[in-house]
Amino acid sequence: MYTLAIIKLTRLIASMNNPLKTFCLIQKLPCLILLSLLCSCATTKTTGSGTPDDWEGLNRNIQAFNDKVDSLVTKPVAEAYLWTTPEVVDTGVTNFFNNIEDIGVTLNDFLQFKLLDGGLDFTRFLVNSTVGIAGIIDVGTMLSLPKHEEDFDQTLGVWGVPTGPYLVLPFIGPSSPRGIFGLIGDAAFNPLTYTFLLGGGAVSVASTGSGILDATDTRAGLLTSEKIVNEAAIDRYEFIKSAYRQRRNYLEHDGKVPEEDQDYLLDEDIDKPSK
Repeated sequence: MYTLAIIKLTRLIASMNNPLKTFCLIQKLPCLILLSLLCSCATTKTTGSGTPDDWEGLNRNIQAFNDKVDSLVTKPVAEAYLWTTPEVVDTGVTNFFNNIEDIGVTLNDFLQFKLLDGGLDFTRFLVNSTVGIAGIIDVGTMLSLPKHEEDFDQTLGVWGVPTGPYLVLPFIGPSSPRGIFGLIGDAAFNPLTYTFLLGGGAVSVASTGSGILDATDTRAGLLTSEKIVNEAAIDRYEFIKSAYRQRRNYLEHDGKVPEEDQDYLLDEDIDKPSK
């Protein structure tokens, strides 16, 4: 019942052109998503070593909704940002948020018992935060300090928590039930989260603004890869799902993906009929 409600709501939003009405309807999505997940988790089954797509109908509708929001809001803002922002400033913004992200990367290193990587990432953060002027200048890369990609979703995987079915989240995109908890953990490791929750009015506004800037900068960095997806994909949904699964598998195994997982993803891509 709840899944059907979400599908109808996302279809309605995707068909609307009034930004104010769209915003009002968007606010109803999180509660419906949560209710749907709670009801569906009791009957969802995971088979084999891969990740099933038991919520494909829901996922496709949410992806359509995300694509609509992206085409109307996120992409135009990102394109305007790139057009008005000098390259040196764009690089500095990216470096700044990457440096904040290194806090969570370091903590996840230690939670995964990767002590050497944790020490390197902590050193990178200290160097960039001081010599690199709050991370605006990526001195760590100049000193050949590697930048690792660790998040709480990967940490949960190392601890043995199963991924669960493939899930597309409103505004966020490809994820999984475990990925939701990963996002919560990453938010807990990000200091900007606490400036928003605990700061005064001006601080909260500044924190919100920095979050919007981070999202815009991230979306701007995806403009080139988006063109590749649109031109290469026969079924855009299947293409994005496959790319997400392979990327997460690669990160969780630090680039050493088990052969059986590679075979599963390859067989699934070949056997899956296009829609």
